Amino acid sequence: MADAPPDSPAPATAKPSAVELAKIASNYLVGDIPKELADGAPGFGKPSVQLLKNHGTYQQDDREARKAVDGKKSERQISFMIRTCVPGGKLTAEQLLAAIDLGDELGNGTIRLTTRQAIQHHGVVKGELKSFMQRVHANQLTTLAACGDVERNIMCCPAPIHGDRVREEMQAKVDELARHLAPRTRAYYEIWLTDPDTGEKTLAAGGAKEAEVEPIYGPTYLPRKFKTAFALPEDNCTDVYANDLGFIVVHENGKILGYNVLAGGGMGVTPSAAKTFPALAKRLGFVPPEDVLAIAEAIVKVQRDYGNRSDRKVARLKYTIHTLGLDNFRAKVEEYFGKPLAPCHPADVHGFDDHIGWFPQGDGKYFYGLNVENGRIHDTGDFRLKTALRRILGDLKPGVRITSHQSLLFTDLAITDRERIAEILHAHGVKTSEEISPLRRWSMACVALPTCGLAVAESERVLPGLIDSLEPEVAKLGLSHDAFTLRMTGCPNACARPYNSDIGIVGRTAGKYTIFLGGRLLGDRLNEEYKDVVPFEHLCHELTAVLACYKAERKPAETLGDFCHRKGVANVRTWADEWLAGARGG
Repeated sequence: MADAPPDSPAPATAKPSAVELAKIASNYLVGDIPKELADGAPGFGKPSVQLLKNHGTYQQDDREARKAVDGKKSERQISFMIRTCVPGGKLTAEQLLAAIDLGDELGNGTIRLTTRQAIQHHGVVKGELKSFMQRVHANQLTTLAACGDVERNIMCCPAPIHGDRVREEMQAKVDELARHLAPRTRAYYEIWLTDPDTGEKTLAAGGAKEAEVEPIYGPTYLPRKFKTAFALPEDNCTDVYANDLGFIVVHENGKILGYNVLAGGGMGVTPSAAKTFPALAKRLGFVPPEDVLAIAEAIVKVQRDYGNRSDRKVARLKYTIHTLGLDNFRAKVEEYFGKPLAPCHPADVHGFDDHIGWFPQGDGKYFYGLNVENGRIHDTGDFRLKTALRRILGDLKPGVRITSHQSLLFTDLAITDRERIAEILHAHGVKTSEEISPLRRWSMACVALPTCGLAVAESERVLPGLIDSLEPEVAKLGLSHDAFTLRMTGCPNACARPYNSDIGIVGRTAGKYTIFLGGRLLGDRLNEEYKDVVPFEHLCHELTAVLACYKAERKPAETLGDFCHRKGVANVRTWADEWLAGARGG
């Protein structure tokens, strides 16, 4: 592709996709949303459905709630999933309580903590969308850019260590970058937050010049979603290599020297399209702290101008880098950045902590990491996590952080709160983190069926049962204390990041999955396909055989992922199949 000046997009070579056409015609994300909000229909038209993602909401169809009437086809049961941005996962007790209330009053009675440290609501009906957005805004949060072809919720290690300037400065930089890369169109505010009784505006851009409305994104925003994370070398809890843009903090003696910049990570795959693939981000260069915003903006603009706008399957930054080549991509970024990038510092990720359990904050107080299985906060039967959280948040009023493993940190606690928290959890049928097995603790699932339109198989609803079956097998093998990541998704789009985990289980078709092995806790290595089209009822046996191989032939202190990588997935498969044949014969 020929070079173009920084303020000129690459020449179009193919017809824009339908989503691009919707953005082009939308007048900065307005489109027909205001008109369709008031039309009385249960959902929106296709162009508006795409625009709504940038406002933080997905139109969904609950496939299990469809009803057939008088021999007619079943009708779609439309509702909306809404995400709230929480940069770095940092909340107050009052904000989380308000989010739980919102789920009860306008959603399906639950909320979900996401793999990007955000909050997700399900089951909101169209007539409540505006009230919902206004309630989120009153809670001093926003849904703007929680989805869509823009910068998504920016991730950061959530652990609060008092006096740790490195962590404090990193979180401050996350907040600064989130503000800098937020869309600036007035559409969100004028559609959702204006009082209709005082006369509502609907044209966000008005007569303003393009550069004044969206100086970073322009009128068509990005070709695809864009994800960013910050990480510490000693703690890659945010899976920094799985992001479009990553910043690894380089620090010495309590001072941040700068950041190693990574680009081009992404997990999503389309099985029917061989041109798609998962990718880990590549090390691009080093910048001092004062250049973080400028280098991020430069990379976003290169993706804006050179990303594929005709085929959304290959529109992520990883494909732009693949097409241009890393050296050409770096040169283009330097052109937009206005100066050369320094080579990366040798610092790289070498540790990972999910922050579950009790830890001193360094100021005489403590924080507690509570495992929330698959991020779902709900009450069901004797398990009443939602009610327990109301008690903890209301009585103790801790600070709150969401982790990238869909769990919660309660901060600023006294050591005497330890017994109180355990008492509240047990009274509501909830185990403490100390009572959770490492297998369950390091597992993670996406939402999948029945509401996700991309899901082809179950995930969140079946992973707990799979863990139940695996736990006794793991115990028999003497591996109950081993830590390895097990991540499950209902489709290959990979929202739970299965392709860099020790064990990845990806929905292939109804009730059947692909197993991947050989990633690792650090998140800096992709795994490999182990077996395809495995029925759900066979997963426990297949994984038990893999773990038996690991137990028999691992080296001292070798992790599961490192073992599978060293031995080779094909050799693990041969050993495990023989083991399974012997077990069946016995």
